Amino acid sequence: MPRLMTERAAAIPALAEAFREHGYEGASLAVLCAATGLGKGSLYNFFPGGKEEMAAAVLADVDAWFTGSVFEPLGNAEAGDAGAIGAMFDAVTGYFESGRRVCLQGAFALGGERDLFAATIADYFERWIAALAAALSAVGASTAGGSAEAARVTAIETVAAIQGAIVLSRALDDPEIFPRLIERCRIRLNAAASASDDQ
Repeated sequence: MPRLMTERAAAIPALAEAFREHGYEGASLAVLCAATGLGKGSLYNFFPGGKEEMAAAVLADVDAWFTGSVFEPLGNAEAGDAGAIGAMFDAVTGYFESGRRVCLQGAFALGGERDLFAATIADYFERWIAALAAALSAVGASTAGGSAEAARVTAIETVAAIQGAIVLSRALDDPEIFPRLIERCRIRLNAAASASDDQ
C-alpha cells in the first residue's frame, strides 16, 4: 500500500501539467496516460473516480503548496513586519513561473467544470484573500486603509491583479507582463506599509 500511495503522489504533478495545457475537458484519458506514462488501468487503480478524482487530487496538491508557502506565512505575519507580504510575491512569481504557468483554480473557475469544484475553488481564493488581509492589518492601519474591510478590499484587488497578470502574460505571450505587474503590486503595498511606519 505505501508503494501505491507513492506512485499516486508521483502522478499528480504530471496530471497538473496536463490539465494546465489541455484544460479539464481537453484532458482526455489518452492525454492523461501520456502525461503520466501510466496505462489506463494504473490510472484508474490510483484514481478510481476517474478524471474528476484526478483533478480533485491536483487541486488539493496545489492548495497544500499554497497553504504552506503563502497562506500560513501571511497569517503568521507579525505587527509592523511586511516581510510575509514580500515573500508572497516571491512565492507566487516562482510558482507561476513568472506568468508562464496557468493557475488551475482560476482556469477551472472559468470552465464548464466550475460546478464540480466550486466549493474547493472558492475556499482557495477566500483563504488567500483572508490571509493577505490579515497580513495587511498586521503591517499597520495605513496599509489596510484603517479597517478590516479596507484590508479585505486591498487583498481582493491584489489577488485579482495577480490572476489578471497571469492571464495577460499568457494571452499576449509576453512573459515580461507578469513580473512587471507583480512588482507594481509589491511597490504599492510596500509604500502603504512605509506610510504606516511613519505614523
